[in-house]
Amino acid sequence: MTSSITNSRKRTHIVALSMVAAALLCSPFVSAEQGVAASAKARYEQERARCLSGQSGQDQKTCLREASAALQEARQGNLDDHDARYTRNALERCKPLPTDEAKDCRDRILGQGTVSGSVKGGGLYREKVTTEVRVLPPPPAPPDEPMVPPPAPIK
Repeated sequence: MTSSITNSRKRTHIVALSMVAAALLCSPFVSAEQGVAASAKARYEQERARCLSGQSGQDQKTCLREASAALQEARQGNLDDHDARYTRNALERCKPLPTDEAKDCRDRILGQGTVSGSVKGGGLYREKVTTEVRVLPPPPAPPDEPMVPPPAPIK
């Protein structure tokens, strides 16, 4: 009888641990889905505002319909995030560089520094200026030479 109670407790502990492990493994996916949904909703609100302001260059009814359709596709996971893919591709190009240069490259891609030029004009020029302040060692002391007395005046 005691062994059946012990086995039952072990099973209960195993089931409980399994459920906790499953919850922990699934939580990143849930939060990722919530982040995608929030991002899609924010993008929809921006597009909707453009439609209502007349800045979209489309008929307002068509613009609102397309914004709603894009929101629905994003919620279903059917829209590709071109910006994220572009950024990943650009960051990949930084990998073969030496460590210091790779860090500066990543910083430029992630928006630090300045950007000039245009895609239409042939490309974007990203520049990040880093100022380093170096403390120089004091100049070496002149070598110790014995003092030679000045020559005696001639009479």
